[in-house]
Amino acid sequence: MARARSLRLAIAGLGVIGRAHAARVAAHGDCRLVALADPGAGAAALAREADVPLFADLEEMLDTTKPDGVILATPNELHVPGALECVQRGIPVLLEKPLADSMEDAMRLVDAEAASRVPVLVGHHRRYGAVLEAARAAIDEGCLGRVTAFQGSATFAKPGSYFSAAPWRTQPGGGPILINLVHEVDNMRALMGEITQVRALSSNAARGFAVEDTAAVVLRFAGGALGTFMLSDCAAGPRSWEQTSGENPDYDHHADEDCYVVAGERGSLGVPTLRLRTYRGEPSWQTPLQTRRVSVAPTDPLVRQLDHFCEVIRGTAAPRVSAEDAARTLRTTLAVAESARQGGAAISIESVQPRSTS
Repeated sequence: MARARSLRLAIAGLGVIGRAHAARVAAHGDCRLVALADPGAGAAALAREADVPLFADLEEMLDTTKPDGVILATPNELHVPGALECVQRGIPVLLEKPLADSMEDAMRLVDAEAASRVPVLVGHHRRYGAVLEAARAAIDEGCLGRVTAFQGSATFAKPGSYFSAAPWRTQPGGGPILINLVHEVDNMRALMGEITQVRALSSNAARGFAVEDTAAVVLRFAGGALGTFMLSDCAAGPRSWEQTSGENPDYDHHADEDCYVVAGERGSLGVPTLRLRTYRGEPSWQTPLQTRRVSVAPTDPLVRQLDHFCEVIRGTAAPRVSAEDAARTLRTTLAVAESARQGGAAISIESVQPRSTS
């Protein structure tokens, strides 16, 4: 049987994540980089290094190169317009998260994907990590018994330069709820199933910006479990996904710490250490818990996501994270923001709907 030809991929947006995608495409066996698009001054050097043409915008790149697939790593406000441009041309797209800035824009893309049947894969890349997959498998196998509780945290300290480099981060929409929690919500959905209701309180007392620096969230899951999540980008501590998972070497790493704990009637599981603590007999707080670690082989989630995107382009797999799926993550995150605005009101996820444009 003849080997399938190498897929021709183009990338728009050459920030940190765009460059990470470019490096993985260059090393991949089933695809090759054929074009880049970015108006920034530093893009030319990367294009020369990759020996591919550089374009100032997405439309010109698509007109000229006609790739098999596009990776969109552009600023958030350009996600939906760029993805719609690709869908209208029949080109499968890997769209960086978050899907959109609003439910209105998110549903425009969801509807376009459904109508055209051109696949949109949203880049919630943590779902391809071995740790999350192993944790979900342990839960599904019944190791914990009936799951009753979830504790999560994303507590980390962003330096002052993070805000001076991009002052928009000090304004509404630039806080950790919309920038960081969207990733945590997707992780929680992957581990625990759908979230149906949230309550949240937020504070800007530490920095005094017009946007929150800390939020505390209570969650209700469809399966009956309850959860809490502590989020702060001014908290000196290691209990965040970035600092515990070791996924990105740019962050300080604490391999002995967990940022999530999933607990059930018979045991609990720490993530990402995958420390599984269970009872051999009848559960009792007076009985010693037995501890073991679930073993996993290290993987690069971005490489596995790229593998999957190639399958999606070839039509041999449906997107693991479709636009509709990613819209659910966005809807839940916006519900947290709305609850915080209302001082901790209970917000049903289904109540967060696009505003009418009529």
